[in-house]
Amino acid sequence: MDALFISDLHLSEERPHTTAAFLAFLADKAVVADELYILGDFFDAWIGDDDDRPLAGQIAQALRQLAGNGVRIFFQHGNRDFLLGEQYAARCGMQLLPALHVIERHGHRYLLAHGDQFCTDDAAYQQFRAMVRAPAWQQDFLAKPLAERRAIAAALRAKSREANSLKAEDIMDVTPAEIERALQEQQCDTLIHGHTHRPARHSVPMADGTTAERVVLGEWVATYWCIRLSADGLQLQEQQA
Repeated sequence: MDALFISDLHLSEERPHTTAAFLAFLADKAVVADELYILGDFFDAWIGDDDDRPLAGQIAQALRQLAGNGVRIFFQHGNRDFLLGEQYAARCGMQLLPALHVIERHGHRYLLAHGDQFCTDDAAYQQFRAMVRAPAWQQDFLAKPLAERRAIAAALRAKSREANSLKAEDIMDVTPAEIERALQEQQCDTLIHGHTHRPARHSVPMADGTTAERVVLGEWVATYWCIRLSADGLQLQEQQA
């Protein structure tokens, strides 16, 4: 069984080249896979499943076609699209996953995550994350008119960019102790995540003397990143968008 993993496309009307690259990816790589896992920040912002942007409809149609070709599609929330719900997932023909999800393939246990929950040194972000993931906050936000939600989302993105520009690089990366803890708790030997935009493969020394692996997906900009998992092993791939 061949599975593909992607994250951090940040699809938006302002980045048509990324949308074009994703549609080409579906027609080329994804259509011959068995499974596609989207590990968050698929959209640059998601203000609710009632969003009437043409882009949302275009992407839903493309994913529904892929699902119709027999590819199983899974979606994990990121810090930009945590409001994506069951209604839109059904339009796409994809299944929503929890914040931590384990799959077993070829004798290995893989832990899947967007990755932002591991950046615990960034206390301000973790406070914000806890606020917007609270059901009461989400219910209040989704009750607002679309135009107001769009304005709030734009303001939050601008504030996030400003805040990140003032933070040290290491603060915005994952905390090693959190990685080890998660792998140990979930009894996995490999973690696959995105969020940090720092694509790489890392060895993770474990307390029991074994070594696990952390594989990080990259953001889709001039190139796109995906992970291919098959009987031949795991490959982190980069390709011109």
